Amino acid sequence: MRLGLIREGKTPPDKRVPFTPHQVEEIVQRFAHVTVVAQQSEFRCFKDNEYEALGIAAQPSVADCDILMGIKEVPVAQLLEGKTYLFFSHTIKKQPYNRKLLQEVLKKKIRLIDYEALKDKQGNRLVAFGRYAGIVGAFNGLWTYGKRYGGYTLRRAFECFDVNDLKLELRKVKLPAVKIILTGAGRVGKGAMETLDTAGIRKVSPQDFLTRTFDEPVYVQLASADYHTRKDGGHFNREEFHEYPERYTSHFKDFTAVTDILMAGAFWNPKAPVLFTREEMMSPDFKIKIIADITCDIGGSVPSTKQASSIADPIYDFDPRTDAVKPPLSNSGFVTVMAVDNLPCELPRSASEEFGRDLIDRILKPLLLDDPEGIIERGTIARDGALTETFQYLSDYVKGN
Repeated sequence: MRLGLIREGKTPPDKRVPFTPHQVEEIVQRFAHVTVVAQQSEFRCFKDNEYEALGIAAQPSVADCDILMGIKEVPVAQLLEGKTYLFFSHTIKKQPYNRKLLQEVLKKKIRLIDYEALKDKQGNRLVAFGRYAGIVGAFNGLWTYGKRYGGYTLRRAFECFDVNDLKLELRKVKLPAVKIILTGAGRVGKGAMETLDTAGIRKVSPQDFLTRTFDEPVYVQLASADYHTRKDGGHFNREEFHEYPERYTSHFKDFTAVTDILMAGAFWNPKAPVLFTREEMMSPDFKIKIIADITCDIGGSVPSTKQASSIADPIYDFDPRTDAVKPPLSNSGFVTVMAVDNLPCELPRSASEEFGRDLIDRILKPLLLDDPEGIIERGTIARDGALTETFQYLSDYVKGN
């Protein structure tokens, strides 16, 4: 069996890879029937010669491979008929911009396995870049504070060689006695905590955050239970909130009155209350001046996230009075927003290494040998020109309805 690491074809090209050179070396040692080749790429964070130095062929085409693995969507014109592909297809939420991609996958009888759909029997994702989204998102939030208020200067995350280099950079952070909110407790939230802890920022309880003043920077990590209450009274129920969030109301504005920086890393259900409204942002009680929206959920729980920003231009200002995006750092009355939508790309080597580790430990055996738990089957969107049973709900989407 031949496994090919495909060259990323989107513009701008993603620098991440499914496997590092040393991980490929491990794969061919563990799976004797597998050969791995890398499609030549000038953009990949691990260069062709790093693979070749370990005896891994770097070749212009991977058409002779059985399984093709990448990161982002493969451009429609580059899809090869009858192959098995693994990548983030961004089709399972019926994203309109990728309808043609899924149509071509079916037309060319491609077996499409989506990383986002690779889950255990409990529905937990098995591979993801969330930790690095959190690490870089929180770093960018601290970088933004330094840009707006001075006191310290950080290199950009993408200028750091890897995550260890980034953590050394965090030693330069010199914050005054600001208060930071972090929402989310999943991969993203844990990654953001890693950054804040490394920067020496003390974590405090929600009660202390609301009621005490501090002579040092502090942060609080908020779970849904910390700022939601049942409309008809009674205790917060996590399972009920996830299934019926419309039964709850938010009191997040209690926190916005005492917060300087918001780092939003929590998943938001459109049926749930928003964190705050644009009208609340116009109140003199609203103190937040910097928002690092790690989720980059446009039209979501944070009204200032009007658009995604980019690695090249990571921040913009938001004027709540006019509901408009403004040039960054242009007015002290505006809120400065960081909403980069591809944060793990800023640390491609480290992010790739962790992602590849999860692929080897959790996915390769069921993919290459046997799949008794049905992991690969659950993650397969299309096969032999048809949608699989789990993804039949995409039929209308494919038809253009």
